[in-house]
Amino acid sequence: MLVITVMNNPGTGAFPLRIEGLGAAADGVAHHDGHVLFIPGTLPGEEVLARFSGTRPELIEITAPSSDRVAPPCTLFGECGGCAIQQMSLPALLDWKTTRVAEALTAAGFEDLPVPQRYQTPSYTRRRMDLAIQRVPGGVILGLHRRNGDPVDMTECHVLHPTLFALLKPLREVLSSLGALTGRGGLVLNLLDSGPDLTLSTPAELTTADRTKLAAFGRQHGLPRISWQNPKDRSIETVSQTRAVKEAFGGVEITPPPAAFLQATEDAENAIVQAVVDGLPPLNKKDITVELFAGCGTLTFPMSEKGRVIAYEGDLAAATCLKAAAGGRRVDGFHRDLMRQPLLPQDLKSTRAVVLDPPYAGAGAQTMPLAKSGVKDIVYVSCNPAALEKDGRALKEAGYSVLNWTIVDQFLWSTEVETVLVFSRDPKRIKRENSRRNHNVPSHLDS
Repeated sequence: MLVITVMNNPGTGAFPLRIEGLGAAADGVAHHDGHVLFIPGTLPGEEVLARFSGTRPELIEITAPSSDRVAPPCTLFGECGGCAIQQMSLPALLDWKTTRVAEALTAAGFEDLPVPQRYQTPSYTRRRMDLAIQRVPGGVILGLHRRNGDPVDMTECHVLHPTLFALLKPLREVLSSLGALTGRGGLVLNLLDSGPDLTLSTPAELTTADRTKLAAFGRQHGLPRISWQNPKDRSIETVSQTRAVKEAFGGVEITPPPAAFLQATEDAENAIVQAVVDGLPPLNKKDITVELFAGCGTLTFPMSEKGRVIAYEGDLAAATCLKAAAGGRRVDGFHRDLMRQPLLPQDLKSTRAVVLDPPYAGAGAQTMPLAKSGVKDIVYVSCNPAALEKDGRALKEAGYSVLNWTIVDQFLWSTEVETVLVFSRDPKRIKRENSRRNHNVPSHLDS
C-alpha cells in the first residue's frame, strides 16, 4: 500500500514531478528523492511543480496537463468533500475505477480476467445521501463535510436528484428553528417511489414545538414520512407520516424502514440487479439460492423469479421489512448477524448458489465458511476493492474462477466503485464460459 513518507528537513524550494498514477483517495502519486508523495488535484501523466508546506507536498502549477483533464462542473469542488475527482473526464474516471477492481482481483490471484461489462450513472440521479447539519449564527449549514473538515453548505450539487435538492432550502429554514438542534446533527435523504423520506438526528431530543414544526413541514412539502433518531439509544421513531411509504423491488412493493439502505441511483440498482440475475446458474424449481446481507430485498425479489431464495439480513428493521413482503412468494427471510453467527458449510449443503452484498469492510467471518462450503456458484456484489481483494483471495484458494464481472459507477466523481462478480468452481460452467469467450460469443452466463 502506498503511504506518504514524512521527510526530514525537506526544504522549501519548488521541484518538478511527474504524476505516475492515482492513490486510493484519487490523489496523484509521484516519487521524489526516494519518497512516495501524494499530490491532490493532479492526474496520471501530468507534469507539475510542487513544494513542501511543512512536511507535506503542495501543488504550485500543472506545467503539462493530462488530455483527460476537464473543468470541474461544480463551483463547490475543492471545498465540498462529496466529490474527489471532478477534474477528470468521466470516461477516464470509469477506466480508473475499472483498473482499481482489476488490480484487486489480480492481487487476489485471479488471472486472464474476462472483459468486464461497465455502466456509469448519469449526473443528477443520486437518490440517497447522508448530509451533515451544523448550527451557525443566523441559521444552519446543510451539506457534506469538506475533506477532513467541517460541513460545506450544499448550494449546488451535480449528483443529487433535483427532487431532493429542491428540499434543501426550505429544510435549512425549518432546521434552524428547531430547539433540539443545539450543535451538529445529521439528515438521511431517501427518494422512494412514494416520495422523499427524511430521517433527522439532533444532539437533543425534539421538543413538542419541534415535532409540530416538522409535521407542518411534511404536510407543506408532501413528504410521506419524517423520522427522528434518538441521540441516547439511536432508536428511530416516526415524527410525521402523511401517507404510505413504498418502494418496489422486482415488482414487489415493500415499506422500507427509516434511513433504509438503497442503491445510490435507480438506474444503477437496475444494472446491479440485472448483473446478479444474469450471473446465476441455470436453476430449477427445487434449487435454492441463499442470499447473504440481503437488506430489504433489493436483489431478493428479482432473484425469486428464477427460483427459491433464502435471505439473511443482520439489521432487524431491514429483515422485518423483507419478511413482511415475502408472504406468498418463493422467499424465506431471516434475521441473522452473519458477522457474529455466519452460516457454516453444513448450513449450505443443499444450496445451489450464494449471492452476497456485504458491507464496505467485506464479508468478514462469513468468508471462510463460504469458501469451505460445497457451493459451486457465487455472485458477489462489492463496494470496496480492498475488501474484494481479501475475500477474493479466499475464494481463489478454494478453487473459484471469475466468470464475469460488471463495473457500476453509481458514485460519480468519487473514488467509490460497485462491482458485481460471478465466481464459479463448476468445471462444466467454466468450460462453457471459456468457450464462449474464446469464440467471442455474447453471453449472459446461462441466463
